Amino acid sequence: MPRTIRITRSHKLAAAVLVAAGSVTAITATGGQSEAQPTAAKSSATAGKAATGAPTAQEIAAEKAAAENAAKKAAADAAAAKKVAADRKAAAERKAEAEKAAEKARSEKQAANRSTERKAVAAPKKAAPKAAPKKYANNLDGWIRESLDIMKKKNIPGSYEGLHRNIMRESSGNPNAVNDWDINARNGIPSKGLLQVIQPTFDAYHVKGTPKKLTDPVANITAAANYAADRYGSIDNVDSAY
Repeated sequence: MPRTIRITRSHKLAAAVLVAAGSVTAITATGGQSEAQPTAAKSSATAGKAATGAPTAQEIAAEKAAAENAAKKAAADAAAAKKVAADRKAAAERKAEAEKAAEKARSEKQAANRSTERKAVAAPKKAAPKAAPKKYANNLDGWIRESLDIMKKKNIPGSYEGLHRNIMRESSGNPNAVNDWDINARNGIPSKGLLQVIQPTFDAYHVKGTPKKLTDPVANITAAANYAADRYGSIDNVDSAY
């Protein structure tokens, strides 16, 4: 006859302990009976992983996606770094080209300046054009003005007023006037010209550059002014026969 095994309260408690240790169910002992509450997804997944030690399909997919994202980021970072390096290289090349062009321009300018300087030194200097001779009227005003210009060059003092005043007293402005009655006339050396100069005085005080003719208006005025400057300090100081 088969042996009958009686399950006691002690047996029930031992079984509950064993199930809890295997992570299968949770056991609640009440009034001599047991109730098990399964943790469906957790217990099956945990049991499967615990049994094999391998990651689940979800974990594999997540790891793959993370790896792909990391690869994409690394590629983007590498491309960005490569572009920055390329931009820096291009900027450096442009700067070098600009400096090279500027240096070339400076060298060419300096060479051009040196060439111009050499040409300037080598080229014969052109003589300054001579000023056209000053023209004077062929009358008393023109004769006085021409004489004054010559007197200025020869440092002979005298003014327009002084010359004109004495000319009008001596000859009334006639360049061919001759005094044939005074002592000089009686001695055979009459006074002649605008300022009534005798020949010996004219010869002694003739100013180079004027005609050597006693009755030439400009020569007569200039010689007389030269004589008056030597004897009276200036023709301006003469107010009578001199």
